[in-house]
Amino acid sequence: MLLHNEDIKELTAEIPEGHKHLITTIVLQDGTEFVFQEATIANLVRAYITVKTHPAIKKVTLKGKKLAERKQGYAEWQLVEEK
Repeated sequence: MLLHNEDIKELTAEIPEGHKHLITTIVLQDGTEFVFQEATIANLVRAYITVKTHPAIKKVTLKGKKLAERKQGYAEWQLVEEK
């Protein structure tokens, strides 16, 4: 699926009342909704910035992994850069 700007009816980024983390919702012209957790958008932005600003890197692939060892407060499931 390739989404173009004209496919998107609305994009909302918010911290809902009673929550601590950002939620981003994209509503397509046909009414389909995609809701993204903050970590998902953060990973997308991190990959985007790396490719757009690094003079040699032209591709970043992040793969989902369940991490037994991780920093305190981080989720067990992470998107990790594939080397």
